[in-house]
Amino acid sequence: MIVTDYYEFIHSPECKAKTRLDCVASTQNYNEFEMTRNKHGQLFIYFCDVPDKFKADIRRKADKSITSSKGKNISSVFVPVVVSPFAYGDIAGTADAILLINNPDYTQIEIFVARGQKNNRINLYQMLSDGELDDEISSLRKAAVTELVTDKND
Repeated sequence: MIVTDYYEFIHSPECKAKTRLDCVASTQNYNEFEMTRNKHGQLFIYFCDVPDKFKADIRRKADKSITSSKGKNISSVFVPVVVSPFAYGDIAGTADAILLINNPDYTQIEIFVARGQKNNRINLYQMLSDGELDDEISSLRKAAVTELVTDKND
């Protein structure tokens, strides 16, 4: 399999932070996400525009960013086709690529990790867009564990 890990995040309307997305399902085996869980075992990210503190060349190129609950940059996100639900990026400090499937207002995002594939992220994005990864994506969704989200403002 090219795509190895899966995380689904949603924004809860009752959450005060508009850019916060809580993990509701995952394969729970990607350390870069797992080590950002809070003391209650919950995982959430912030999905927003690229912050000013990012280097200028990244700000000019990236469309969005993902940061952890601890303020750590996880990934810049690139959205090549605005009307498409697909995007891509890579996990900071690793050789891993990510593929994203989102709804139009980014209140639901599925992240698929392709370990060791950072240099192939654009090709993987094209494979995702062409449906070539549908079977792998379906398998990971089926393997995901439902996560409980109880505190929206932790």
